[in-house]
Amino acid sequence: MSRSDAVGFGALNVDKLFKVEKIAAAEEETSVIDHSETCGGSAANTMVGLARLGCKVGFVGKIAWDFEGKMLFRDFRRERVDTKGIVISKDDRSGKVMGFVDKNGQRALYVDAGVNNSMRPEDVNLSYASNSRLVHLTSFVGQQSFQTQKWLLDKLPSRVEVSFDPGALYARTGMAKLQPIIERTSIMLPNADELALITGRNDYREGAKLLLDNGVKIIAVKLGNHGCYVTDGRESHIVAPFKVKVIDTTGAGDAFDAGFLYGLLRDRNLEEASRIGNFVASKCIMAMGARLGLPTLKTLTTEMQM
Repeated sequence: MSRSDAVGFGALNVDKLFKVEKIAAAEEETSVIDHSETCGGSAANTMVGLARLGCKVGFVGKIAWDFEGKMLFRDFRRERVDTKGIVISKDDRSGKVMGFVDKNGQRALYVDAGVNNSMRPEDVNLSYASNSRLVHLTSFVGQQSFQTQKWLLDKLPSRVEVSFDPGALYARTGMAKLQPIIERTSIMLPNADELALITGRNDYREGAKLLLDNGVKIIAVKLGNHGCYVTDGRESHIVAPFKVKVIDTTGAGDAFDAGFLYGLLRDRNLEEASRIGNFVASKCIMAMGARLGLPTLKTLTTEMQM
């Protein structure tokens, strides 16, 4: 593969999503309104988002050759995400996420990681990852795969930029554990809660400054229905969201990442990249699942007049 715009490295999961009357607490019952089964995984969603916007992307990850694994693999092919970096395991099972989404778009997720937990350095094609402008990292449940991400960052040539969306799983581990990744990260994409967990700072501006002081070049903090805050230490912006009807918030952060990274890959300034991120996220949350609503480049250029 000629040099790509971006390569994702994270968990690959099939999302089994249930639209419910309410998210049940312990000992409660509730009814299912609708059900969908779609391909997911945070970095994977972002790569699909970038592919739909015309970027050349690939993926590093692991599946089993079971029903879910075949579904994940074939969906990447359909979405024009290169699959040469994906390892197919003969053992275990592919990753799955059970998700329950209420009428307000709030959700509860249960992860069955499967082979996602067993990524080792020998599963990673270093030249494949190195032949990209950007490597985008998201979280794994298992320690082995986390260690493999750190191994890759240590081996990547300096010309390859790194973007990092920690998610709640990694954010809960705190700053010290994530330091080897943060030090190599150019673009960090947490939400406000994750940023507070990592830095111990409740003010997202203070948290962002701490990460800048630790070597991150650009930080985009996702603020939900308040849009986003973006800074590189020289300029800072709060960028308002697009107002839309929320159907399902699954994958909204991944969608923002796709739009924001697309903007940077196409040499847009921070404010413009943030607006694109907010636009892609707004399209995502208008549909069920993490990928169905992701816009094409034609939609972006037409509706944002870019």
